[in-house]
Amino acid sequence: MEHSEEFEQAIQSFSNEIKEIARQTRKLIYKVLPEVVEVVWIRQKNIGFGTGPKKKTEHFCWVMPATNHVNLGFNYGAELPDPKNLLEGTGKLFRHYKVKSVKELSNPDLIKILKYSTTYKIPPINTK
Repeated sequence: MEHSEEFEQAIQSFSNEIKEIARQTRKLIYKVLPEVVEVVWIRQKNIGFGTGPKKKTEHFCWVMPATNHVNLGFNYGAELPDPKNLLEGTGKLFRHYKVKSVKELSNPDLIKILKYSTTYKIPPINTK
């Protein structure tokens, strides 16, 4: 995982605590899927992750900082196995988890959801 100036620009207006949660959330995503494709929308303060750059067909999750937490969102969250009901939201597909501390990122149930999301309804990474 390389340092990303665009990622840093997207999170720059948040507190140091929120920036660190966002960085560690990004690090977890790269740990789960090292070849992940990252797309940063600086003005929206949103970072998408997928097997390719296409938001609607290749992304499986996103990171969006907020004042008191960082949303780790899942594009198909409503359809992912979530036996502990960690994910929030009422939309047709999208769900999110509010990461309020770096410690929460070691939750094995959250990591399982993240791992599952990397292969659910999205194409595999093109490694050519």
